[in-house]
Amino acid sequence: MTIDKVTLQIMGNHLRAAAETMAYTLYRTAHSTFVKETEDFTTQVTDAAGMCVAVPMDLGATWYPGINYGRALAMIEEYEPGDVAFTNDPYSGFVATHVPDLHMWKPIFHDGTLVCFAAGHIHNTDMGGAVPASLSRALTEVHQEGVRFPPMKLYRRGVLNEELLRVMLLNVRKPEQNRGDLQAFIGALNTGERKLRAAIDKFGADGLREGMARLLDYAEHQAREVLRSIPDGEYFFSDYADEDAVDGQPCRVALTLRIAGDAAVLDFTGSDPQLTSALNVPTGGDPHHTLLLVGVYYVLCTLEPRIVLNAGLTRPFTCVVPEGTVLNPHPPAAVGMRSLTCARLRSLIFGAFGLAIPECMPAAPAGSSSIVNVMTTDNRTHRSVLAAVNPIVGGAGGMPHRDGTNGSGADAAYLKNTPVEITEAEVPIQILRYGLLPDSGGAGRWRGGLATALDFRVAAPHTRITARNRDRCRFRPWGILGGGPGAPSDFVLNPGSPRERVLGNTDTVTLEPGDVIHIHSPGGGGRGNPLEREAERVALDVQRGYVSREAAASAYGVILDGERIDAAATARARRRPPPAGHFAFGPEREAHEAVWTAEAYAELTALLAGLPVHWRFFVKTKMFEEMAAHPDAVGRVFAAVRAGYEEIP
Repeated sequence: MTIDKVTLQIMGNHLRAAAETMAYTLYRTAHSTFVKETEDFTTQVTDAAGMCVAVPMDLGATWYPGINYGRALAMIEEYEPGDVAFTNDPYSGFVATHVPDLHMWKPIFHDGTLVCFAAGHIHNTDMGGAVPASLSRALTEVHQEGVRFPPMKLYRRGVLNEELLRVMLLNVRKPEQNRGDLQAFIGALNTGERKLRAAIDKFGADGLREGMARLLDYAEHQAREVLRSIPDGEYFFSDYADEDAVDGQPCRVALTLRIAGDAAVLDFTGSDPQLTSALNVPTGGDPHHTLLLVGVYYVLCTLEPRIVLNAGLTRPFTCVVPEGTVLNPHPPAAVGMRSLTCARLRSLIFGAFGLAIPECMPAAPAGSSSIVNVMTTDNRTHRSVLAAVNPIVGGAGGMPHRDGTNGSGADAAYLKNTPVEITEAEVPIQILRYGLLPDSGGAGRWRGGLATALDFRVAAPHTRITARNRDRCRFRPWGILGGGPGAPSDFVLNPGSPRERVLGNTDTVTLEPGDVIHIHSPGGGGRGNPLEREAERVALDVQRGYVSREAAASAYGVILDGERIDAAATARARRRPPPAGHFAFGPEREAHEAVWTAEAYAELTALLAGLPVHWRFFVKTKMFEEMAAHPDAVGRVFAAVRAGYEEIP
């Protein structure tokens, strides 16, 4: 059937309204702070094949417009009216990408024929496993990360599987939270069904099917038009997570972006082998997996703000993801901290596009959004409490025409903060500080966004803190086009006291009564020469407490006499060469790459690719240890490993 542009727009609005109504229902009725305040959830409408055709614009996570439920849908033999299916297994269907994410979908029928699905996910605060909140970089296999369910029916023809629910709730630490969020989720799916039935009544089942197909085609067309505006070429970029295991070596992700006309290939060859920690990203090798393309969605939306958000955006892109790597691990590799690696993927994609279209791209966002969870006992009620306190989100990178957003970067802009009053009412802790960290944004013509800092005191013994996604203590968010890198993050126990202990990227710690935790995120990278930033703008930053007087002088060459700009001294201070280089990575990365050059990494990649998967991480670790001991003996180290190939089964 033929659908004109106006009707297609109206149909798209109906489908998006269905997704948004589901989101509001879930947001207003959920029980856990992490869903009802932080908004770590998604809702969407998919076609009968499981391709996402509509998502909300303002509620929930921004990772999922390109999601494809197809493989998970196919693992259930038959669908009937009233069914609700679910999964949280990262290796079954590759929809749920870590265990706390519970994905659910409800089929919508018309005259006995499947038309579409109402779908989405919630992040459960806890799904059992080795640590409170289920996630830690220290875990080594997915079996430690909580109870898992492959795709199966929770409701069959409208009847709840009570036995299955009892198994789930028995294995989690706060079953009342999980039950409450689950009920809210079911309510959201039912709301979506009502809205979609109204759309079927308005457009007809065949018309709605055709409209969904056309909306996917239109999003693809828009994405291809954006690609045509970008110069053809091959652009290579790499970035690092601080550690590939607890106290481990850097974890490298690499991307070769090839653009040709209206299509692009994202080749992740050169990324590290799969890890024995939880930073792996379970993509199943899907060439269009949504987690690999989140940074691409940001680029597309920036270059075409009217773009339609659905799975059609993924069609012009093909991802090459070698097996047995951190971006395509084999089970049972742990995957709980995949959010950390996904944050690095976004910076990776920004860097590659920053080479292709530097005039349009920002500096690196903070690249770390630590989710702080507290498990403690309330001294007043003697009841245990497990809650997400707040996402500690870093600043955005400096933009082409403005400063980076403070405390809300591209890494987790969808995660809303929880007001202090709500946290202290629900969790027996005392928050001592919650705000922005001065001098944390990278210097630039456009300053990087400031980091967020949180300090709180606990009151009960054996209080366990998890702060997952801890990163960027070492490798800073990079600046671009003369801008400086953002400040690194940190995690400190009892700061300023005789019992101070720097925790760095540690993500689990047990506290005593009276202990104080300080955590701050990284700042965003700066963009452009900081000596070209208007002196008045720097002075205003000083007045607001964003930049210290010392940093105003050293980084920006702006000399203040009280609140007045000393024009003559500022002119003298700014007579220095502009910063060199396309990117500013910071001294830590420069020192690392002085030993681990591009050539050394290329040889390492080739060497590891020839080994069985279970040998790769071991060999990488041994090579890093040897290179640390003998940084000038690169050739000898590689030759020794190659000579040992014959001894490897």
